Amino acid sequence: MSTFTAYLRSRPDDELVALLQARSDLASPAPGNVSSLGVRATSRASLERALAGVDAGVLQVVEAVVALGPDVDLRAAIARDADDLPLVDAALAQAVTLALVWSDDDDGRHAAPGLAELLGPYPAGLAPAVAAPRDVDLSVLADAPRGAEAILDALTWGPPVGVAPAAAAGAIDWLVRHHLLTRTDARHVLLPRAVALRLREGRSHPAASRPPAPLIATRASATVDAESAAAGEHLVRLVARLLRTWEQTPPGVLRAGGLGVRELRRVVQTLDVDERLAALVVEVAGAAGLVADDGDEQPSFVPTVAFDEWSALPLPQRWARLAAAWLASPRAAWLVGTRDDGGGVRAALDPELVRPWAARLRRSVLESVAGLPHGAAPDDDAVRDLLAWRTPRAVPPASAVAAVLQEAGALGVLGAGALGGAGRALLSSADDAATAFDAALPPAVDEILLQGDLTGIVPGRPSDELDDLVERTAHVESRGGAVTVRFSADSVRPAFDAGATADSLLADLAVHARGPVPQPLEYLVRDAARTHGRLRTGSASSYLRADDPTLLAGLADDPRLSGLGLFALAPTVLASPAPARELLDTLRAHGLAPVAETPDGHVVHLAPQVRRVVRRDRRGRPRTAEEPAAPDLATVVARLRTPESTPRAAPAPVSTSGPAPRGTDQPGDALVLLREAAENRTQVWVELVGPTGRPEERLVRPLRVDGGRLRAVDARRESELSVAVHRIASVRPYDPTTEESA
Repeated sequence: MSTFTAYLRSRPDDELVALLQARSDLASPAPGNVSSLGVRATSRASLERALAGVDAGVLQVVEAVVALGPDVDLRAAIARDADDLPLVDAALAQAVTLALVWSDDDDGRHAAPGLAELLGPYPAGLAPAVAAPRDVDLSVLADAPRGAEAILDALTWGPPVGVAPAAAAGAIDWLVRHHLLTRTDARHVLLPRAVALRLREGRSHPAASRPPAPLIATRASATVDAESAAAGEHLVRLVARLLRTWEQTPPGVLRAGGLGVRELRRVVQTLDVDERLAALVVEVAGAAGLVADDGDEQPSFVPTVAFDEWSALPLPQRWARLAAAWLASPRAAWLVGTRDDGGGVRAALDPELVRPWAARLRRSVLESVAGLPHGAAPDDDAVRDLLAWRTPRAVPPASAVAAVLQEAGALGVLGAGALGGAGRALLSSADDAATAFDAALPPAVDEILLQGDLTGIVPGRPSDELDDLVERTAHVESRGGAVTVRFSADSVRPAFDAGATADSLLADLAVHARGPVPQPLEYLVRDAARTHGRLRTGSASSYLRADDPTLLAGLADDPRLSGLGLFALAPTVLASPAPARELLDTLRAHGLAPVAETPDGHVVHLAPQVRRVVRRDRRGRPRTAEEPAAPDLATVVARLRTPESTPRAAPAPVSTSGPAPRGTDQPGDALVLLREAAENRTQVWVELVGPTGRPEERLVRPLRVDGGRLRAVDARRESELSVAVHRIASVRPYDPTTEESA
């Protein structure tokens, strides 16, 4: 088991399943065999992605193996004391699960091929090894000039290269003469690897890395859940109100594909929120598939058919869908309103807001908070410190972390700055989140306290039926522990527009009222009902008539209604070329209360014109809400075990009379052998197929294998070789002990 691919072949099925779970890019698309898996697992893109997701402890283990070689004692190299040992063991286990570290038959630990290149020239802060390291005698430091030890201390734990300060020229010259430093050029010095290891006492790191433990405020669980539920309920109402507005008056789509600045300002006014929250509401509605571009010649953003399904769900399920869509969205909503590189303002729903790392950042932020004790409410800096430990090679910008925390608070994923039960459950599934959110909601209240000053108080969270009644008949003045509403002629008019009568509306109020309906409210409802419908519209294209001529006086000459083209047919009848719907809506917008009627004089209640569109992908195909099914990893592993063709031995060079080490002509194994040789700086025989189809074997030392090309040094010809990997017919290791003697 001398190669990485052979190591993978020797792993039991459950370990390969764990590898594919931990590194999802290896399973999509499913590799055909273990050789293909080995090639993919050692590719630069896959290794970078794996390293970007490991914490500082795992990174220490990988660095130690790369820096100190296969015989490294990781416990001795990293652990400072006995308390560090479990941390090192856990980090090593994770590195092995991710196939970043593997073991050979002699229990030597190796880094996956290609990792050394990604870690840079100074893994663990150590300079490269030299062929014959000089014996290091640190006892001479007793006679070192002033400042010499400070210079060594600054370079000991890396990076080993530094700028030589002019003020310490004497100390540096002394260190160079005693071989404790070397000069790389006129301005820079290097701490040799052997010296650094002596100063470190053979260690790769000062101590095992631990997660930071900042001082963090805590909140009571009841407070967290209450704040989370209130924020989540508020967001659901905002999304519903936005789409109820857009279904009747959909906003246009900018040429670049986003929502215009003026349209966003209208959203701010409609929802009565600030611009940042308005942008978040729009983006969450888009991420949940509730609104989309209708694709017309003059496109608009229109609610989708999924909005009707979503509206019929109970409140916890509606919230969970929005929260899950936000968590998985690849869009950076917090960038709305900022300027791009060209100076343009980034718009909501703009296709250019896609950031592939946004979903990973949200999950990382929530998982970091979830790792803290329940009720912990970390600030932005504390969360970023945690992320810097969790993903030291991919630390997110502070502004992005702050934005994610702010969005999580607005959605109710966080409550009072802490992760509540619903937020924790969201990391598992939307169904679990809905159940937890439902448990956090206060009991629904089905009664309203009506008062003589035309106000009402709902002492808690209104039930769905009561909430619908309040929305149809009153203006909500405040929400909190209780909902305060006010009734007016304008507030009850929409109920009459929808077909309610004074008696039916008063009956609905009486059902939910605590006590009788106050007389002032009854008078208000009946007075509004008497004035409602006294004006009636029809088609002339349309007309307007009234029994009392005074009601029509001046309407034809009103400049505000000039667009309707009203003209008198009789003292009690006005006609208009505008459609009846436009006439009705315009008069209502100017404070009048007409109703529509049929040609025989019967009142009809026109339902609001709403639009729906099927959400489509960029290729115009309908999109569904279901996520693609995850591959069955056990089945994938079973396919990996499919017998592969037996690799043949590569032909031996003419100059070799002894037995040649066995090589491979399998592309996957060949790539892994080349990457291992590049990492170990060893030579291999490669059989190349030239333009004429004639094979040629050359002994080379691979430098890099990436982008479908091999770059290597041919020492015998004193030249550098760059060749496409598809021209390599076979690869076999070079054994100097056998082949040189032959």
